[in-house]
Amino acid sequence: MTEAFAQTGGGQGAAPAAGIMNMLPIVLIVLVFYFFIIRPQSKKAKDHREFLGALKRGDKVVTASGILGSVAAIDDAKGIVTVEIAKDTQVKFLKSQISSYQKVEESAK
Repeated sequence: MTEAFAQTGGGQGAAPAAGIMNMLPIVLIVLVFYFFIIRPQSKKAKDHREFLGALKRGDKVVTASGILGSVAAIDDAKGIVTVEIAKDTQVKFLKSQISSYQKVEESAK
């Protein structure tokens, strides 16, 4: 055995803090992903579910495809919303495709 190889020692005498220091960057990356990506997305999804739960007949809405109209009927069992986009013109959408309320300024025009 050479003298240099014998002096390196091995893993028995190594300090346990070295393992923690090696894992620190991975833990920091996970925390950054959680606080900047996962947490805001889950909050946004929760807000959208609450918005869809509070949807009622007569609300002015915007669909995910950009169609503006008012809610004519809601079928919660099937998850379908009937949106009136013009006089006597109704279109059925999946409830999840209703993206937001139509702003008051837009509905007045």
